[in-house]
Amino acid sequence: MENLTLIIPAKDEAESLPEVLKELKDFRCNTIIILEETDKVTIESIKNFNCKIVFQSGNGYGNALIDGIKNVETEYLCIFNADGSFKPTDLNKMLKICENNKDFVFASRYMKEGGSDDDTTLTKIGNFMFSLIGNIFFSLKLSDILYTYLLGKTEAFKKLNLKSNDFCLCVEMPIKAKKQNMRMIDTPSFERKRIAGKKKVSEFRDGLKILVYMMKSLF
Repeated sequence: MENLTLIIPAKDEAESLPEVLKELKDFRCNTIIILEETDKVTIESIKNFNCKIVFQSGNGYGNALIDGIKNVETEYLCIFNADGSFKPTDLNKMLKICENNKDFVFASRYMKEGGSDDDTTLTKIGNFMFSLIGNIFFSLKLSDILYTYLLGKTEAFKKLNLKSNDFCLCVEMPIKAKKQNMRMIDTPSFERKRIAGKKKVSEFRDGLKILVYMMKSLF
């Protein structure tokens, strides 16, 4: 999969990121890690791995992904978590689907054969609600809109002209892709328990921001 680059945003992931990179060695992907320059502990933890490090131009999850996308030169890219929750064995399947005339392939925990060891009742309800809003108002036809295990054509990612520096980027991507008539599909995936650390998402604060973003995008 030398035509695929993984972009991995990481913040305080010194425990998990080295384990993730070890697991990815067999997949022969290009890897870009996006970090804050002050995160010295995480930077030190991956010094012996063959990956490109990009320092964030600002703050936030969305900002990290935007910076990562700008640095990709391969035909395809995939957003990948630093906490060990994504299964790398899904990469081959997602890439093959994308190569079959798709712009984006969204992994989903809520399709048949999908699932999660890390989801909570609150996050499951939130994902269901936001996916429902996306499907009703934007005709996205996606079952897990907030799960950012997403693979697509690099050219398509760059055409989205993403702006959100925070977790609103999760919904900005599919909404803009739909508005540009890009071809999207979802596929089952199983979310593993994170290796270490805590979720960076604040369910209520970030959920409210995402809801406001979706309403603004509608009108």
